Amino acid sequence: MKLLILGGTRFLGHHIAAAARARGHELTLFHRRKHGLAVDRDIETITGDRNLDLSKLRGRQWEAVIDTCGYFPDSVRASAEALAESVERYVFISTVSVYADFSECGMNESSPVVTLSDDDVNRARTIDASGPVSAATYGSLYGGLKVLCERAAEEVLPGRVLSVRPGVIVGPYDYTDRLTWWVARVARGGEVLAPGRPGRHLQFIDVRDLSEWVVAAIEQRQAGLFNATGPAETVTMAGLLETCRTISGSDARFTWASEQFLLDEQVTPWTEMPLWLPEEALPRKRGFMAISSQKALDAGLRDRSLDETVGDLHRWHAGEPQGRTLHAGLPPDREQQLLERWHSVRDVC
Repeated sequence: MKLLILGGTRFLGHHIAAAARARGHELTLFHRRKHGLAVDRDIETITGDRNLDLSKLRGRQWEAVIDTCGYFPDSVRASAEALAESVERYVFISTVSVYADFSECGMNESSPVVTLSDDDVNRARTIDASGPVSAATYGSLYGGLKVLCERAAEEVLPGRVLSVRPGVIVGPYDYTDRLTWWVARVARGGEVLAPGRPGRHLQFIDVRDLSEWVVAAIEQRQAGLFNATGPAETVTMAGLLETCRTISGSDARFTWASEQFLLDEQVTPWTEMPLWLPEEALPRKRGFMAISSQKALDAGLRDRSLDETVGDLHRWHAGEPQGRTLHAGLPPDREQQLLERWHSVRDVC
């Protein structure tokens, strides 16, 4: 098949391109050349900015386009209109952040989604997205904007859109470093500060599993909404950290501090303490890592083992330049201070 990828050189797009190549498909990448991952010389590359000029895409034919970088509905609508006569299928990479309420577990594709007001959309338009765009660029508006992006594509190409809603995506080249930080921190060894309840459930998907399924879904001519989270088996925080220790062979030992202590010490969930959402303080986030991907599983989505994901991430990070700055996690001195304070609090109690 001939496939067009909007993006294709940063994390998910990079892995989708690799999965498509592995399955024998012919690729064209349309991107701004603003990210550093190498592109194979035999892959056709069109340089352009989707928000400024899509004329280079007109007059061509592809079986499908995979939109990995659509964050604003106007942009997605323009892309869909420009490609309406050029593609059979429009694949839009959305997010589980589209859901309005995470207080319950097991949400599926029919669960209520975020609604934005006209004022919200106008406020989003004023946000400077000239640099690298991510969920953080639009903050609390992110999920609602993705809802509008899904609808914009479907309005232009009714019945021809596959909207994929991933959860937390992890793996080599992950620029958020949410799982990478834990892998690297445990590999460093020593006493490791761990958050809250060891048995707390986690949910994330390996970028390669997601990419392989996206390509397979195109081959199957799937359309509609699909959650794509994982893994299918239960992963706990303790299980993740133990796996990181086993893979790296480090002498790490885990000290589990209470969530209240971490909040009192103003540890920022999700960023300073990756993959941690306080259970008592954020009850409306209870189901964020317990979303149903049964529809995608029935359509062929498969999850590799935690050992394989952590092992490959460990090897990738170890091969990166020494001193690479991680974009998540506690600095060593801050972690040490927190460990000392936690031990002093426990001693007093």
